[in-house]
This record gives sequence, structure tokens and C-alpha cells, in this order.
Amino acid sequence: MDERRAHPRFPLILAVQYLGAENVLDYTENLSAGGLFIRTERSFDEGERVTLVLSFPQLLEPVELQIEVVRRRDGSDGSPAGVAVRVPDDRPEDRARLADVARRVAGVRHPDPSFRILLVEDNALVATMYAAALRRLSETEHVPGLGIEVASDGAAAFDRLLRAPAVDVVVTDVFMPIVSGITLVERIRAEPTLAHLPVVVITAGGEQERERLSGLGVSLFLRKPVSYQDLSGAVRSLLDGRAAHLQAAPPREEARREALTADAEVGTDRADAKPASRR
Repeated sequence: MDERRAHPRFPLILAVQYLGAENVLDYTENLSAGGLFIRTERSFDEGERVTLVLSFPQLLEPVELQIEVVRRRDGSDGSPAGVAVRVPDDRPEDRARLADVARRVAGVRHPDPSFRILLVEDNALVATMYAAALRRLSETEHVPGLGIEVASDGAAAFDRLLRAPAVDVVVTDVFMPIVSGITLVERIRAEPTLAHLPVVVITAGGEQERERLSGLGVSLFLRKPVSYQDLSGAVRSLLDGRAAHLQAAPPREEARREALTADAEVGTDRADAKPASRR
């Protein structure tokens, strides 16, 4: 049986380090109980075996595995370069470790979230920090049923938005390869099924950029460096708006989207606030 069918993969960013090359830091793109895809600029040969360590802040303690390179992606089609890897059959202990990671991550990622957030960020480390901050919101501030997905650019994000299940909020950076955050918002507003989708924009740009995005219906901006308080506050305000609407109307899909239209103030970092990427 095809291992990809036996062990379905799901999108997930985990940090990847290599024994003997600890200064190199890569990231996974997806994960299954049998293998994973690693975004990397390193050169690997098919069939090569490598020992690596997977980890994730506040989610996964370091897990050491030996993997075998199955295929390479050179990135010539605009996608990030990387390698698909699997745990060899003669490494049953490592296969069990990876299967355990997949089970634990699937447990953290609620199988049927009541509220889905799509993070759009091309920097894998920053995306990991943002995701960790939102998981902290879910776990420590009593916000259950929060599902977090990550897309590395606007093209991947828009493709995800066109597929079920529906996303409730998009949190996007502006400057990204392939499709920028501004172009993503333009595509969202031009698509009738997504036109009212709330979008939070993370930006270091000036007034002209904000005016353009405001004209596209974006009313919630977070300025870089983003603090945990602002990121969690933006999402919390949308959650509160959704909860208030559900008390007043039946939970129809259209009503849910309208209830989440962002009508919040622009986030302002406090002097003592720590950036989410530094926590």
C-alpha cells in the first residue's frame, strides 16, 4: 500500500535540527505517522540517511529520529525547496516515536475545531512563534476549540480558503513571495464566498499601505514587532464577537462570517509588551 495513503499527512510546522550540524535550522511542511516533508536548502541524496531532532515551543519536546530521503523538491516551480523523508522499516523504535508525535500533535490540533485561524507567513520561525502564541491563548485563557493552520504564502493560503472546512479568520503578513498579503486580500474580497472573511494584517508598512488595505475592508492591523498581547487580543475580540452573535441568531455559515467582520481598534504595542517571536 502507498505509505502516503496508509498514513495521511497534515500541514504542520516543526523545527528540525541535525546531529552534527546543530547550527542548521529547518522546518517541516507536513507530517504523518510514517514520514514528513522538510523545507530545506541543504543538499541530500535520495536514499541518504540522516539523524534529526524535531521540536516545537510549548508543544513538543525534542524527539530524535533517523530518516531516509525519499525524494527532493528543487523549488524551481516557485515552491520552497525541500525533501520528503520516511523512517526506514529497520528503525521500528523511530517509527514508533514518529507515530507518537503524530498522535500527540493530532490531539493538540482539535479534530473538529469550532473556530479556525489561518496564519499566512513565509518565515517559518515567525509562523511557529505566532502559532505558539495562539495555542497559548487556547490553553491558558480558556478558549477551547481553536484550530490553527499555517500557509507560507498568499497563493497557498488562497488555495486553502477555497477548500472545506471553512476558515473563520485570516492573519497575514504583507511582504511574502509568490503572492503578497495585499494581493491575497484582493483575491479574498473578489471571491463572493470569502468577501466577508475577517482579515488581520501584520505589517511594518506606512500609511499608504494601510489606506490601501483599509479600502479592501481590513480594519484590524498589528504593527511589527507583534506582541503576544496584541495577537491574542485581536483573535479574542473576533471570538467574542462570534459568541455574541451566536446568542442572538442561529449558527448559519453566512451569519457566522458576518459576525466576525473585524470592527476592532488598531493594535498598539505597550512599552512592556514582549514580541510574540521573542517569548
